[in-house]
Amino acid sequence: MEKEFFIDCDGIGLHAKLDRVNETERGPLCILIHGFTGHMEEDHIVAAQRAMNEVGVSVLRVEMYGHGKSQGQFKDHTLYKWVTNALAVVRYAKTLDFVTDLYLCGHSQGGLLTMLIGGMCPDDLKAILPMSPAWKIPEACRAGFILGTQFDPKHIPEKIESWDRELAGDYVRVAQTIHVEDEIERYEGPVCIIHGDADDTIPYAHGVEAAKLYKNAVLVPIRGADHCYGGCLEEMAQALKGWFTETRK
Repeated sequence: MEKEFFIDCDGIGLHAKLDRVNETERGPLCILIHGFTGHMEEDHIVAAQRAMNEVGVSVLRVEMYGHGKSQGQFKDHTLYKWVTNALAVVRYAKTLDFVTDLYLCGHSQGGLLTMLIGGMCPDDLKAILPMSPAWKIPEACRAGFILGTQFDPKHIPEKIESWDRELAGDYVRVAQTIHVEDEIERYEGPVCIIHGDADDTIPYAHGVEAAKLYKNAVLVPIRGADHCYGGCLEEMAQALKGWFTETRK
């Protein structure tokens, strides 16, 4: 049964949908977050939600600041704002009395966010599932590259335009301060990284590298899949179902 509502984060409304497996029984919940420019109704996000529901995991999809139906403008979003959003969502999920175990899953920039929150909230999360994680964004910003656009990383422009999008320079200023490896080091729980081996947006090699840095990670390649698993949604769904089924035995 699906419930649609907003979660408050410092006065910002975050659009959310909760798909419970069973309205009368307690069970696990996975928070599911989209990527950069994305939203909760994208095919790969819905496919992931349905896959987890099919193996008994309720799912809370949430749209971050400036995305989907959540408040805020896309151009003004930063990773700090997304981190604050995600922390608010974790706090909300912990108030739900039906939840036994809490998981966090995110795609692309949502995968980066998943890795950051994993390190920040290791005691709250049973496991994390970064999907095609764009965890090199901070590194790229430090090198002067984002949205296919190059800039002087020491003299950040007030706005960056590319991909028919505009970002405020604060996005880069914030990203440059983030070192994802610190949060990877802090998280010792199970990690499942799902990544298409034909991803030309976030190279599969980035998933390989991340899996090696974690203490307890598995990397599940989706053969022939691009960044959003086009043409391979069923394979991605099976990967999720297989991992949850195995780890919950």
